[in-house]
Amino acid sequence: MKTRGKFIQTIKIWIVIYPSITLFNILFGSYLADLPLFLKTLVLTLVLVPWMVFVGLPFINKVQQKMSKNEKS
Repeated sequence: MKTRGKFIQTIKIWIVIYPSITLFNILFGSYLADLPLFLKTLVLTLVLVPWMVFVGLPFINKVQQKMSKNEKS
């Protein structure tokens, strides 16, 4: 993958992960507050990695494809 492609992929991942982590912490942060850091991180990654792979990134890719089609028209 070329540098431009890596940069675009990085931006897409950030667009999904930043709001996802923020929302997760708003919704569940108080429930996880008393857990040790390694358990909080485990729960966070167990939920958010599949979310990104199966929902978030495919959604962003579809949006990008639609935007690309609109630009070409």
